Amino acid sequence: MALFKRRTVGKPGEWFYCLKHGTVEEGPQCRAADRFGPYATREEAAHAMETARERNLEWETDPKWHDMGKSQGDDGGEPRSS
Repeated sequence: MALFKRRTVGKPGEWFYCLKHGTVEEGPQCRAADRFGPYATREEAAHAMETARERNLEWETDPKWHDMGKSQGDDGGEPRSS
């Protein structure tokens, strides 16, 4: 008996964007590693790649994620050589 049962039938109103096929799916049709979601609407799922690009840009330019004023080393000093 499997510990985790793979859900092959989706719930109505649960939308995903399949990265492998580049399509919007209602319910999980492709494996989890190949999809974004769930989204509340088909429209949101259709814009999944655009949303991901926008979020990536926000994270890349967010100063909280970059220690611009600190040194590169863990101890606040010079970076260690390998």
